[in-house]
Amino acid sequence: MKALNEDWLTSHLIDFEYKKYILLAYLKDIKQQFDRVALYPYLSDLVFHYRNLLAIKENKEVLINNFPKSISKADLETLSIRYKKMVESDEIMEELESIIEYAVPQFKSILGEGKDLFEFIEENIEIIPIGITPLHHKEGYLFLQQKGQKDTQVYEYQISIFEKADEKYRGIHTTFLESITRGIGRTFEGLKMELVRKYQKLPNPATFLINSDIVCPVNATLLPVSKRMFIKYLAVSY
Repeated sequence: MKALNEDWLTSHLIDFEYKKYILLAYLKDIKQQFDRVALYPYLSDLVFHYRNLLAIKENKEVLINNFPKSISKADLETLSIRYKKMVESDEIMEELESIIEYAVPQFKSILGEGKDLFEFIEENIEIIPIGITPLHHKEGYLFLQQKGQKDTQVYEYQISIFEKADEKYRGIHTTFLESITRGIGRTFEGLKMELVRKYQKLPNPATFLINSDIVCPVNATLLPVSKRMFIKYLAVSY
């Protein structure tokens, strides 16, 4: 999928029909990704562009900063003045405002589709602890299992905590270890013991099954949605 440039609004020709063509082609590609139940990085890209549009709508300085710049440091002040004059042009501003007024609801609509899809995936995912969960659960293993699939994806996870202003946030890093085919009698508890023997760095690992009732792309949907759910799950449960 072709990405939408960060400065798509102000780069090249500032013309309503031209920008409409660029925007609708991009949103059509996003819609196709959502139709195949692929959420990322498309949803986060949409959020970025939508927030950027809202910021530009409220603040002309943001608009000035969005004009493309490919200049030497010595020319920066002169070019900045020229951009300000362009922004102060009634004709250019009217065209940009028309583009923004058209684009904002377009983004909002498809963002709603992405949000609905995200929530649908969440509703069909269950997180289940495997065996006895130790007091230390900031690192361990995750089993990703999709309905009707024989293979289970195994990940090692690590939780990190970082502070921003007066709040603490949790982040998660996952490393893919292997894909295991489960047969009759091969339980998730048994898989956990196999991992303990095979990867000895975690002698008593916290281990969780992330079970999905629907089949979707792992890297584009199941894994990123599961990671967000898992962080919330740990915050509430432990």
